[in-house]
Amino acid sequence: MSSHSEKPTKAGGLPSLQATFSHVLRSQRTKQNLKNLLRVNQTDGFDCPGCAWGDNKQGAFQFCENGAKAVAWESTGKGVGREFFAQHSVLQLAKQTDYWLEYQGRLTEPMRFNAITDHYEPVTWSEAFSIIATKLNSLSSADQVEFYTSGRASNEASYLYQLFGRLYGTNNFPDCSNMCHEASGIALTKSIGIGKGTVVLDDFDAAEAIFVFGQNPGTNHPRMMNTLRKAAKQGCKIVTFNNLKEVALDKFASPQSPIELLTPAATKISHLYLTPTLGGDMAAARGMAKFIIEQRPDKIDHDFVQQHSAFFDDYQRSVKQTSWDKIEQQSGLTKAEIIQAATVFSDSKTVISCWAMGLTQHKHSVDIIGEVINLHLLCGQIGKKGAGLCPVRGHSNVQGNRTMGINEKPSADFIDRLDNYLATTLPRQAGHNVVEALKALHTKHSKVLICLGGNLAAAAPDSHFTHQAMNNAELNVQISTKLNRSHLQVSHDGLILPCLGRTELDKQQSGIQKITVEDTFSMVHASTGMTEPASEQCLSEIDIVAQMAHTTFNHTRVIQPTATDPAARKLDWLALRDDYALIRNLIENTIAGFSNYNQGVEQPGGFYLDNSAAQRVWKTDNQLAHFNASMLPDSVIADCSSNAQTGHSLTSQSGVPQAILLLQSLRSHDQYNTTIYGMDDRYRGVKGKRNVLFMNQQDAEKLNLAEDQLVDIQSIANDNIVRKVSGFSVIFYDIPRGNIAAYYPETNPLVSINSVGIGSDTPTSKSIPVVITPSTKQVINVAKG
Repeated sequence: MSSHSEKPTKAGGLPSLQATFSHVLRSQRTKQNLKNLLRVNQTDGFDCPGCAWGDNKQGAFQFCENGAKAVAWESTGKGVGREFFAQHSVLQLAKQTDYWLEYQGRLTEPMRFNAITDHYEPVTWSEAFSIIATKLNSLSSADQVEFYTSGRASNEASYLYQLFGRLYGTNNFPDCSNMCHEASGIALTKSIGIGKGTVVLDDFDAAEAIFVFGQNPGTNHPRMMNTLRKAAKQGCKIVTFNNLKEVALDKFASPQSPIELLTPAATKISHLYLTPTLGGDMAAARGMAKFIIEQRPDKIDHDFVQQHSAFFDDYQRSVKQTSWDKIEQQSGLTKAEIIQAATVFSDSKTVISCWAMGLTQHKHSVDIIGEVINLHLLCGQIGKKGAGLCPVRGHSNVQGNRTMGINEKPSADFIDRLDNYLATTLPRQAGHNVVEALKALHTKHSKVLICLGGNLAAAAPDSHFTHQAMNNAELNVQISTKLNRSHLQVSHDGLILPCLGRTELDKQQSGIQKITVEDTFSMVHASTGMTEPASEQCLSEIDIVAQMAHTTFNHTRVIQPTATDPAARKLDWLALRDDYALIRNLIENTIAGFSNYNQGVEQPGGFYLDNSAAQRVWKTDNQLAHFNASMLPDSVIADCSSNAQTGHSLTSQSGVPQAILLLQSLRSHDQYNTTIYGMDDRYRGVKGKRNVLFMNQQDAEKLNLAEDQLVDIQSIANDNIVRKVSGFSVIFYDIPRGNIAAYYPETNPLVSINSVGIGSDTPTSKSIPVVITPSTKQVINVAKG
């Protein structure tokens, strides 16, 4: 008997409701969290600390299962303070799982690492800020500091953080976007002049077709499932391109529908569900365009192409030169399947395309996304109601962080506005993204790492390299709500600074504060926590950043004085800390689109940041939308030996041929980003474990592997470094031949730090060439019962 259970026949429904309340009960703050759930995504409530999907503000329940997990995870009765750290050394903690670390509870007081005892010890807030200021002012270059940011930080915290870093003298702003949607922003900016999606939530009600590429919203953006369910019930045709067959994109039962909650009833979501091979989405979209251009030219919006686009002739030539043989081979789909999708696209008057990391974490991700954009330009499916492009962002304010200036390559216009308003001269040269920051830390060129949220140690690729890089930092500062792997990558000096969560009351000198966030649809709205903080020693992220800046700029500085110093000293950082409205005034005066910011966020639902491409205004060099005429790549596999192709063989040291498979890392259903809520993956039938490997049964049998057998996974790269993880249990799954899947961060050690997307530097976590061998560990549960 297999140790995993059968997949459910539908997503959502009663099991979703049961899981929601199970996590609320485990939080040890049941009554408070039930109240919190009624405030999630509500006007005068707080923004969900989970995903960035938009809010419709209708109804008493505006949370999903994973949102409830996020609330319960953050608002817990368990605490981690000096007694805990006295009992556990860093070496001991490093041996624990990521789940165990975060499940210990909320961080309750600032702590400093003692390298002699290998323990964290209490430190006062004033001492912590002095340690940071002294270190920053002792460096020989501002570029020796890496200012990392996660997508949880509010607009106000992100803006203040980038202002601090830039006035200090650097553009080193590695952030979580570098590891997920970087390719989206680059491809969109290149093609349509703005790096954001062009649709709003209401557009989904007007769409005749919705294409979902490389995305599993049932797990990663569950509130999106209600939007898709509503569209499907209205007759919208939903076409899914996803490497794995995910149950939520087949059938979904809304927990808010009594019939679907209590009976086997569910809504059919996908009109057509296609499973391309990993990295094959560009070929699939190219095939759709080829069919339209060659067989249905009347479906091309010639007026749009002529009036609004450039390079169509180059693109059309590229499409016609692409053979159907190559399209089928690289996509893993048949010509007939691709034509089915193309027919839906071209026959629909309004089409929205959505995508997530299934498209963004490949070697050729910029071109893959460019090809989806090409389809929309070809048929004029942009800049009208019910049509457009929708990169579905992950963390709740990852898009807002970029708007606020968390960008290692700031635009000239952005720096100009800051310079003019602050009467200063900020750095303009590009700083470090995540990969560059880790390499700079690894070589010890960079000396200090400051992380505003997140868990870089678990999120970044090439875990051994990443951990060594972080350990090399002379000072590792982590601003966090919970204990995580990043706190343990410390060998010199380190600080853990506990901050407020999204659910918590933020009271400053001027009164209760609200923060703001920007969702996937460019809506900016307010968020106000109402729960008493986990500890009196937890400060808001804004408070922490403001005091870091205040203390740093009022210390003696060894770095050569720069023109930024007067502006940094002139700003009243503590006044900004005391009243967040003052930060919003700064934002209003230095970032386009934020006129009357404080008034705008008082409106129910907030306000919309205008999208130029949605108005068919193209902020490109020639004021036209650009077709991307790239040819299909020769190989979708990144940075490995030239003979490493899926389905080929690699000869091992023992002389035995080993089949090369292509691995993608993904989340479980009990997970959000690197945060692991539990050990189950209900929608894939996995219970109580995470070291699992999803395989096509035919691939497994060809390798003489049985279900539940333990295997080792070793990646292939061209740097002669052995990257291997061991003891993964085989699970037969509906996935194309040659492709396999497993969870991250468990498989992050397999991704080379040098294996990144062209033009994006995003780790290629969805196309890792590997070989599979029986584990050296004892095989369990192989026999069928």
